[in-house]
Amino acid sequence: MIRAVRCDHDSFKTVKFKEGFNVVLADRTSESSEKDSRNGLGKTTLIKIIDFCLGSSFKTDHPLKQKELENWTFSVDFTMNGQDVTVSRNTSDYKKIFVEGDYSSWPIKPKRNLDGEFLKVSDWNIILGDLMFGLSSEIIEQAYSPTFRSLISYHIRSSKGSYLTPFKQYSQQQEWDIQVNNAYFLGLNWEYASQFQMLKDKKNTLDKLKRAAKQGLLSGYIGTLGELEAEKIGIVEKVDEYKTALATFKVHPQYSDIEKEANLLTKNIHKIVNKRFTNKQLLTAYEESISEEKDVSTKKVENVYQEAGLFFPDRLKVKLNDLVVFHEQVIANRKSYLETEIKKLKREIASQDEKVSLLSKKRAELLEILQKHGALEEYNKLQTKLTSLEQKLNEINDRIKNLKTFEKGLSDYKIKKEELRQKTRRDFDERKESVNKALSIFNKNSEYLYSEPGLLSIDITDMGYKYNVEIRRAGSHGIGNMKIFCYDLLINQLESKRSNKPSFLIHDSTIFDGVDERQVARALELAQKESENNGFQYICTINSDMIPLKDFKDNFEKIFNDSIRIRFTDATEDGGLLGIRF
Repeated sequence: MIRAVRCDHDSFKTVKFKEGFNVVLADRTSESSEKDSRNGLGKTTLIKIIDFCLGSSFKTDHPLKQKELENWTFSVDFTMNGQDVTVSRNTSDYKKIFVEGDYSSWPIKPKRNLDGEFLKVSDWNIILGDLMFGLSSEIIEQAYSPTFRSLISYHIRSSKGSYLTPFKQYSQQQEWDIQVNNAYFLGLNWEYASQFQMLKDKKNTLDKLKRAAKQGLLSGYIGTLGELEAEKIGIVEKVDEYKTALATFKVHPQYSDIEKEANLLTKNIHKIVNKRFTNKQLLTAYEESISEEKDVSTKKVENVYQEAGLFFPDRLKVKLNDLVVFHEQVIANRKSYLETEIKKLKREIASQDEKVSLLSKKRAELLEILQKHGALEEYNKLQTKLTSLEQKLNEINDRIKNLKTFEKGLSDYKIKKEELRQKTRRDFDERKESVNKALSIFNKNSEYLYSEPGLLSIDITDMGYKYNVEIRRAGSHGIGNMKIFCYDLLINQLESKRSNKPSFLIHDSTIFDGVDERQVARALELAQKESENNGFQYICTINSDMIPLKDFKDNFEKIFNDSIRIRFTDATEDGGLLGIRF
C-alpha cells in the first residue's frame, strides 16, 4: 500500500493515505472566480508522482518535466510485503531511484553514494516486478512476457489513453501485450498468449520469405514453384552453353592488331577496286573512240556536195586537200595518244588485279586467324554474360528455396497454431472454476452499478485469447468508463488471494467523466466496500462537483467525507498539490 507522498520543497502538500478507501478532492470554493480551474490543482500530478517513483519513463512531455520543477525530489512511502520502504526520485537526476528500508529479500541490492542507497531505474522495475507480481528473472528473460511496467499500469491509470478499454493501458498497446497482461490477471496461462505471438512472428518471417520468392528475375514476374523450376531449366542450359564457349575459346595475343590490319587491308582493297573500276571505264571509252574515227577524204566531201547539187572550183579543191591532210594528221596523233593511254591503263589494271589478289590473300589469312581465335575483350564479354546468368541462377535457386521453405513453414505454422489453440482450450477448460469465479465477480460488480449483471467474456481464437466486456444498459452515459472500473476492481479482488500484489488501485477523476451520478455513487460505494473486504487500497481523485451526495446510500456520505485525505482548492495560489502555479 501507499502510506504517503512527499517532496523536498516546502510548498508541496504531503498526502497521507490509509488502508482501504481514499479520496483526493479538488474543491472549488465560493471565493474562487469563474476563471479558476480545478484541473491544474494537482490531482493527476499526484498520480504521476506515484508512478514516477515506481520507475515510469520520464519523457519530455511528462508533467513533472516542467522548468519550474527542476531538481525537485519526490518521495513515496510504501509498504511492500509487510516491509516499509521509502522511494525517492529527483526530476534532474531521474536515472537513479533512492531507497530506504529493509531490502534484504530483494533480488537486486542497492548501491551507495554520498546521497544514499540507490538503484538504476531498470533494476528498480525488476525488483518491483518480483515484489508486486512475482515476476522471476526466468519470466523476465522470456520473450513476450509480462513486465512490471505493463502490469502496474492497470493499477495506476494515469493517462487518457488508459481509459479507452478495460484491457488496454495505453492507446498504442500491442495485441500480444494485451493478451499476456490480462491472461496474467485473470489466472490464465499467459505463456500461451506469448506463444501465439511467437507463432505470429514466424508467420511474418514466412511472409517475408514469400515476398522474397516473388521477387522475379523480370519486373512483375511472380512464379509458382513449378514456374520457377521451368525458369531454372532454361537458365541452366544457357549457363552450360556459355561455359562450353569459354572452354573452347582461344585468345590470340595480337587479336586486336590483326583485326586492325585486316580492316586496313579491306579498306585498301576497296580503294584499289574503286580505282580499277574507274580505269576500266576509261579504257572502254578510249577503245570505242579509236574504232569510231570517220573517213573525211576530199573525194568524200565532193560526193556530199555533188549530191546536194553543188560543185567545187579547182582552186577550192586544192585548199580542201590541204585541210584534209591536216585533219588526217590530227587523227593520227589522237590515235597514237589513245593507243598509248590504252596500253598504260591495261598495265595499271593488271597491276591493280595483282594487288587485289595479294591483299585479298593476305586478308584471308588474317581472317582465318580471327575466325579460329578470339579477342580478350570478346572472352571477357562471354565471361560477363556467364557471370550474369549464374547470378540469375543463384537468385532463382534462392527463390525456389525460399518458396519451399515458405510452403513447408506454412504447413508447420498451421499445424502448430492449431495445436496451440487446442492446448490453450484444454488449459482454459481445466481452469474453468477459477475463470468462472472471475466472470462471476465482474458480473456482480457491474450488477451493483446497473442492477443487472454485465458480461465478461473470454474466447480462445486461432490468434490467442480474446477478451470483451458488455454492460447492457441502453441510454446510460459513461458505460465505457464503468466497464474499466468494474474490470480494475476485479483485478484487485482476484489479487487479494495472491502473496505478491501491489495492494492498491488508483483512478483519476477521468473514470467518472460522463457517468450518471447514480452510477458514480454506486462505484464509490463498491470501491469502499471491496477494498475494505479484500484488503487493498483504493485511491481516487475527484472534483467536488462530481460527488453525488444525493445518491449515496445510508451513511456513505460520512464514510466518504472521512476518507478524504486531502483537499485541493483553487481559492488561493498555493491551494494545489505543489503549492505553486505556473
